Amino acid sequence: MRGSATDPTSAPGHRHLRRAAGPLASAALLLPLLGAAPAQSAADSTDHLQEAFATAAADYHVPQSVLLAVSYLQSRWDWHAGAPSVTGGYGPMHLTDARTALAVTEHLAEGPGDARGDTARAAVHPDVQVPAESALPARLKTLRKAAELTGLPAERLRTDPAANVAGGAALLAAAQKELGEPLSADPADWYGAVARFSGADDTATAAAYANDVYDVLRTGEERTTDDGQLVALAAQPLLTADTAPLRRAGLRTLPRDGVECPSSVSCESVWAPYAEFGDGDYGNHDLGDRPVSQRIRYLVIHDTEGTWDGVLNLVQDPTYVSWNYTVRSTDGLIAQHVKAKDVAWHAGNWDVNARSIGIEHEGFLADPDAWYTEAMYRSSARLVKYLSERYGIPLDRQHILGHDNVPGPTASSVPGMHTDPGPYWDWRHYFQLLGHPFRRSPGKSSGLVTILPDYAANQPTYTGCATSGVACAAHGSSEVRLYTDHDVNAPLVKDVGLKKDPTVDVNDLSSRVSTGQQYAVADRWGDWTAIWYLGQKAWFQNPRKAATAVPAQGLVITPRDGLASVPVYGRAYPEKEAYPADVPAQAVVPLPYTIPAGQKYVVGDVVPGEYYYAVTFTTDAHRVVVGKDLYYEIQYGHRVGFVRAADVSVEGSAG
Repeated sequence: MRGSATDPTSAPGHRHLRRAAGPLASAALLLPLLGAAPAQSAADSTDHLQEAFATAAADYHVPQSVLLAVSYLQSRWDWHAGAPSVTGGYGPMHLTDARTALAVTEHLAEGPGDARGDTARAAVHPDVQVPAESALPARLKTLRKAAELTGLPAERLRTDPAANVAGGAALLAAAQKELGEPLSADPADWYGAVARFSGADDTATAAAYANDVYDVLRTGEERTTDDGQLVALAAQPLLTADTAPLRRAGLRTLPRDGVECPSSVSCESVWAPYAEFGDGDYGNHDLGDRPVSQRIRYLVIHDTEGTWDGVLNLVQDPTYVSWNYTVRSTDGLIAQHVKAKDVAWHAGNWDVNARSIGIEHEGFLADPDAWYTEAMYRSSARLVKYLSERYGIPLDRQHILGHDNVPGPTASSVPGMHTDPGPYWDWRHYFQLLGHPFRRSPGKSSGLVTILPDYAANQPTYTGCATSGVACAAHGSSEVRLYTDHDVNAPLVKDVGLKKDPTVDVNDLSSRVSTGQQYAVADRWGDWTAIWYLGQKAWFQNPRKAATAVPAQGLVITPRDGLASVPVYGRAYPEKEAYPADVPAQAVVPLPYTIPAGQKYVVGDVVPGEYYYAVTFTTDAHRVVVGKDLYYEIQYGHRVGFVRAADVSVEGSAG
């Protein structure tokens, strides 16, 4: 939600928040613009992670395979250079110490925001305070308990991967004892302890987490971690877990109440209110009849910039904003807030809101969010795959958007559009979990490319994660930097809509492309490739031995013959003549961008000119206006954009 889920007027990288009732805000969003702690040097034991698992398993009498599988679901065995996760989790076991993570960050958020992505209602924002340690749930402070169990200093658990693994083993052993179970050598006997390790307080979520761990145990895994270590877990395909201990754990039952979720995830209902207040104002979403009235075309990936409990309180505040789902970081629990048929206020662009479903991911402390748990990725991917199948949404980067890919609806809103989920969201891994991995098209060359760097090896320099202007910790990234020439000393590509010079700040999207996005090739020079981007030629390094892009196929648009350039729009609204007398016509105003003759941009979709008119609490006046104008959604810069079909020609991607 970086800023707020729907704030199109905030400065890039600033999280602008809205008011919440009473003390709700202080317990909700914590510090909404907080940076990943700078990398801390790890102890020598980081060279021997596999051995660390073996040692910890022996010391605490936990099966090594169970310890490895739990760690894989937490972090995929990555160390992340000592930086905390989105919820203050450290190291391979994701031991959480949210309070410490908050203490080393800087609060930079300020300013107003628009709740819907249009001018329908005034901006509101909450006062933000840091909660006391006692206000944080137990699942966000497991590192302290691990320190007590192991006798190791908390600082060592944060900075030494081997100690971190030992802490995780101690927590698993303690959970097993609390359930009255023996410290068995059989992995099948640890299901209850694994479920409790998740931190979930309900049976369904704890079970879903444990089921994922046991899936990892059955399939096995092997990978090279982010610090270059090979870690392996042998497959146990015939393993059957003893689930009985979980039934004795005394966990609550989730309220489902008609949730729209796949059976493969744990999902609860926490409904956002449709309520009238004040002088005819209302919130925090609009009732609709999708997909009958309008097709749902996009799924938008956000991060919450708040803790789970606080964010769920906020979405139940009618004076705040809304989104359709939230996914919890530590265990993958999903809460649904707005039915898919209704329009949530989440994307900062009313047109995109009306055509999309918004999915928030718990994360509150990193700017950008340093890393996300495997449990969150897997649960989110199952939800997205389910929604994709249910509503016919293609699984590609033109339809599965980050909030940072949503265009500003107007020129004035462009500088304030949001930057979540940030360059550290692993799009490559996410689409593998969706069952639609990005691949190169057949052939050695093509007129199009798909951006596809190796996430772990791709570590561009960013600043501003913890402190403005200060370099971020080295970290794998989904994004590739763009230059005005085939030279790393050349100026960065400038985004004229942002009205400032480009920088390497982590929230400056001027000159970055992201994994899975597709662009038309403009030129090549040795190990460099140029693409058409924001109306200009943009270069990125793409060496054969470490390619950051692969050949792609698809359709592109280019200005029609005789046109020197065509405008780019941030919303696909109907022509004036399409509006009935009782619906105010919306101006079709271009963004400060054009496509000059000869340039080409990849087509993501063909969309009708539509406008959902909903400015009253009573729904009798709500209307979907559909025009004759058609638009192409295109990959224009880091964000998508729209061009009128009448302005362009469509052609294939031959190079």
